[in-house]
Amino acid sequence: MKFQVLDILPNLKNPLTGREIRPDERYSQALTSARYAEQFGFDAVGLGERHAGAFLSSGVTVLLGAIAATTSRVRIQTGVSVLSIHDPLRVAEDYATVDQLSRGRLELVIGKGNEMRQLPMFGIDNGDQWEALAEKYELLRRLWREEKVTWQGRFRGPLNEVTSLPRPFAGAPRVWHGSATTLTSASLAAKWGDPLFSANAIQPRDNYTVLIDHYRTQYAEHGHDPRFAYVGAGAGFLYLADTTQEAKKAFGPTYEQIMAFFSKPGNHTPGNENTFATIDDAIERGPVLVGSPQQIAEKILWFHEGFGHDLQSFNLPTMIPHEQQLAMLERFASEVIPVVRRAAPTTLWSDEDPYGGRPTVHGRTVADAATEIERAQLQQSDARWEE
Repeated sequence: MKFQVLDILPNLKNPLTGREIRPDERYSQALTSARYAEQFGFDAVGLGERHAGAFLSSGVTVLLGAIAATTSRVRIQTGVSVLSIHDPLRVAEDYATVDQLSRGRLELVIGKGNEMRQLPMFGIDNGDQWEALAEKYELLRRLWREEKVTWQGRFRGPLNEVTSLPRPFAGAPRVWHGSATTLTSASLAAKWGDPLFSANAIQPRDNYTVLIDHYRTQYAEHGHDPRFAYVGAGAGFLYLADTTQEAKKAFGPTYEQIMAFFSKPGNHTPGNENTFATIDDAIERGPVLVGSPQQIAEKILWFHEGFGHDLQSFNLPTMIPHEQQLAMLERFASEVIPVVRRAAPTTLWSDEDPYGGRPTVHGRTVADAATEIERAQLQQSDARWEE
């Protein structure tokens, strides 16, 4: 199992203490957490993107560039980049810049976004976001793989022999597809032979198992090489303590007040209500990682029983003092990660994965990982037809 620390940069008052963090402090904390995640041995850091609601993640590429410039080993991901509302040409340019700054450590996670209020802000009608995502991703793929791209579609003006600059660091970066509640993104990932990133955030585990099973079935039906059908899974907040009772006592009231806030009309997308209102229910059936190191390791392995996933993501409890967050991060790295890695091995970012050697820090042993995977996918498809 590989591990990612995700921050979608919520900007909320602590519901119990009223403590509120200034935006400049919040950004500094996000960058510091990324540096410590690298120091503690995490495999990836990710930043989300929101353009409505109480979040500070609208300028995510700026922050990712800062992380790229102040780290050297950790992989850099999004969670998600809302491609449905953006110009794919600008996305190709911005993220190729981050890819160059990080010397090949970028892996993009795309999606249509889980915040409906941002659609009209960018001229996308509700109902068009899925078609926009599919069309824009097809163009993004071409811009990162081809030069002199000529294009005409529905959701942006035509292109005539356009080459996006800068070019990516070593062939196209890997793209994951984020899926929160529907099968559509899972189907898009399977169509292109890309990895899937399940949100595992607001619904019972079995709901996400359905999404992942659908992805794997369609991935196989498209004839792709099953070695590269990687799956990531999110989680709720992390809160680690000596015992689960201590964690519940310390974090339970804060968690339940946050859930009450997001359950109010206008504070969540209709249909995406969190179903775990109490801390006891969230620990027993939901996605939060709250408890002792042993309890949290067992919870992740319980996820793995349902998902068979390769990459585990989680959010720090950013409403508590940052020093406490970093202490939990260090303890997670030393007491949880080794247990889960032994029990749930993966080939993701290993020598068996072409993207394992793409970054300079990992040897730059692969000149174009995307082409290597696509060649393997084609061979797998040809072999299937021959049968």
